[in-house]
Amino acid sequence: MRALLLLLCCFSLSSYAQSMQSAKKVLKLMGCRFELTAVATTDTVAWNAVNAGIAEIDRIEKLISSWDPNSQTSQINQAAGIAPVKVDQELFDLIFRAKKVSELTDGAFDISFASMDRIWTFDQTEQTLLDAQKVKHAAAKINWQNIVLDRTAQSVFLKETGMKIGFGAIGKGYAANKAKQLMQEITGVKGGLVNASGDLIAWGASTNPEGWQIQITDPSNKTKTLGNIALNDMAIVTSGDYEKYFRSQGKRYAHIINPKTGYPTTGIKSVSIICPDAELADALATSVFVLGIEEGLNLINQLNRIECLIISDEDKIHQSKNLDLNYF
Repeated sequence: MRALLLLLCCFSLSSYAQSMQSAKKVLKLMGCRFELTAVATTDTVAWNAVNAGIAEIDRIEKLISSWDPNSQTSQINQAAGIAPVKVDQELFDLIFRAKKVSELTDGAFDISFASMDRIWTFDQTEQTLLDAQKVKHAAAKINWQNIVLDRTAQSVFLKETGMKIGFGAIGKGYAANKAKQLMQEITGVKGGLVNASGDLIAWGASTNPEGWQIQITDPSNKTKTLGNIALNDMAIVTSGDYEKYFRSQGKRYAHIINPKTGYPTTGIKSVSIICPDAELADALATSVFVLGIEEGLNLINQLNRIECLIISDEDKIHQSKNLDLNYF
């Protein structure tokens, strides 16, 4: 579950934006809350952009959904261990990029996590950790290196029967990117925002002369704000365990699973990634959760134009070296 921790600061329409019109729609897409905003020269253009973004997200859902038995993703999963499946170039490229992130993070990010049996219950209760052999068996099919891509045939093959891929940790960021790209290309659109339950990308003009101002909420208290950050052609993605977790012997276990071990992650309540690309931010937010605070920050500090904010289980704030966040 991707927790919604990003709040758009609301401002009244100023002289800066009196010559522009804005349109906003909130609805459920891809099983979660989406908010799309467009700023344009006319009301009609703004609404056309919002509706185009919605149609694009709906198209992407049909392509990558593992719940739809007719989607290409489902066809790949159904043919695991049997035969390669020819797919659209778009899906092929998305899987290729996902594997690149797996390589970058040494497997902390892995779309074949979908192969794991659902053995954990994240209901905020006190639980006893499962037997190690049971966890090992449940995670046995997870291995991003067993996702075989053939660029000539434009096909995807999962080497082992029972393997599955899923885009829960990258799909909403990808959808936000694509919706933004389509909206941005419409003549008369001057700016906009796409927020996919915490996977947020903003660009261009807003109705506020200071630009798009995003608030980051305190994971321990949703009524409080840690600080705000100005976004200009940037994305911010927050992943957190605010509702999906359990406790065992005094330790808190998040719903995000370490693909290498099959065990839930510990030590972190939330991770926010800021970078120009919502898809990459989405993948890296999950990766940092798995890598942990020290190793996660070390990774982010080596990447250009990417920053990170981490809230630990002890409510301590950790951030990458160049993050420019205005704390409240």
